[in-house]
Amino acid sequence: MAFADHPTARRSERSLLHRLYSAYGQEAVILVAMVALFVIVGLINPRFLSPENLNTIFSGNAYIAVAAIGMAMIIITGHIDVSVGALIGVLATISGTLAVAGYPVWVAWLVPILVGMAVNALVGAMVAYARIPSIVVTLGMLSILRGGLISVTGGAWISGLPKEFLIAQAKPLGVPAPIYFMVILTLAAAFWMRYSAFGRSLYAIGGNPEAARASGIPIERRTVMVFVIHGAFAGLATLLFATQLQIIQSTVPPNLELTVITAAVIGGVSILGGTGTVIGSTLAAILFAAIGSALIFTNVSAYWLRAVIGVLILVTVLADMIRRRRQGRA
Repeated sequence: MAFADHPTARRSERSLLHRLYSAYGQEAVILVAMVALFVIVGLINPRFLSPENLNTIFSGNAYIAVAAIGMAMIIITGHIDVSVGALIGVLATISGTLAVAGYPVWVAWLVPILVGMAVNALVGAMVAYARIPSIVVTLGMLSILRGGLISVTGGAWISGLPKEFLIAQAKPLGVPAPIYFMVILTLAAAFWMRYSAFGRSLYAIGGNPEAARASGIPIERRTVMVFVIHGAFAGLATLLFATQLQIIQSTVPPNLELTVITAAVIGGVSILGGTGTVIGSTLAAILFAAIGSALIFTNVSAYWLRAVIGVLILVTVLADMIRRRRQGRA
């Protein structure tokens, strides 16, 4: 019997993964998987590790990671937002239209953030005070935003964007600007969620709303505020998404909302609320991009990416349910 197939070896591998997950959480597991993916695919096809491809993986998908930060906060609080993809599509059109119309670039950058916050403030108010489930409110908002965008623009292309507007194409110190956005925003949000009273209250609300209310946490106000913050992150993600290329198409990016939600869930945020970190969601967004690129460089159909992500979702949710049951028995 080969050593790798020996029961002791299999138990050792499982024990290692279990200790890794127990000590450092889902983030460590994703990081190890990502490093292994880069090493294995790099050995199969060295072009996978070329600077151009790494730039595409990290900076080209940074907007997904930034949007997933806000989504992680929403899910930790016990809610969900399926309209974020449509919102980013609308905000990108607004931003590009302002830039082409001759407004200062700072206006074209700031307005989408403010509009995203305003839209999500309305969503949060309906969820918090009207007691409408977030899935219902955001489904309605998804239809409004998507239908309104197509009705107004007809899916037209916005071209002639000024160079100073294209912030995602800047490279301060030789590093693409989206990477700065992704890293700084992730670390700042992680620190804020861990050490601020507001951030810790979101875990309390998602974990046990009644206990949170009994402890004096203003659940309604916090719910509205977390949706507003989520809208700000959607606006920031829009800046990176809208300025990647020289043109903007006035449509909703396909499957973007599912990708953002999946990044948060696979990153370790419990779909039932109360646990998870924004660092995990950022790592998961990078992992998705790396898997998609790896499939191309190993001559495997990129359509398998959705199947792989589906398996990861099921495994992650199942692991979370098992963990909660064990905690309940304990």
